[in-house]
Amino acid sequence: MYYAWSDYYDRLQHEFYPLGYHEYVEKYAEEFGLDPYLIYSFIKTESNFEPEAISNAGAIGLTQITEETFSWIKLMLCPKEDIVFEDLYKPEVSIRFGAYYISRCLERYSGNVDTAAAAYHSGWGTVDKLLAEQGTEVLIEFPYTQMNNYVYKINKAYTSYQEIYLNQEGV
Repeated sequence: MYYAWSDYYDRLQHEFYPLGYHEYVEKYAEEFGLDPYLIYSFIKTESNFEPEAISNAGAIGLTQITEETFSWIKLMLCPKEDIVFEDLYKPEVSIRFGAYYISRCLERYSGNVDTAAAAYHSGWGTVDKLLAEQGTEVLIEFPYTQMNNYVYKINKAYTSYQEIYLNQEGV
C-alpha cells in the first residue's frame, strides 16, 4: 500500500511541476548558462505552462514578457531576426527570450536568484532604486507585496523542481 501512495504522490508532483517544452528549456538553459529548473520555475510561476497566457499588464506567452521588454531583448539578442511581439505565443520564442532575460537579470544582480526574480517581475529600475535605498548589492527586503509574493513563488517552484527531479536523477 505504501508504494501505491508513493507512486501516486510522485505522479502528482510531476503533474504540478511539469517539464514542459523540455527541448527548448534545455537548449536555452545551455545557451545562456542557466539551470533548466530555474527556467521551469519562471514558466510555472509566470504562465503555468500556458503558451497563450496574457497578463493584466499585457505580458504574453510562457515567460510573460511585455512589449517593452520584448523590444529591448530583441535589440540585444537578435536585432536582424524577423520576430514580432506576438511571436512570444510560440513556446520556443518565449522560452528563448525569457531565458535570455533571466540570464541578464542574474548577471546584473551577481547571480542572486531573489534579486534577479524581483527584477524580472518589477523591472531593473525598481530593483536598482530599492538596492540604493537598502545600500546593498542584493535585495534583503522586498517591500512590495506583489514582488515579495513573486520571489517566494519562484523560490518555492525552484526548490520543488530540484527536490523532485534531482532526487530522481540520483536514483
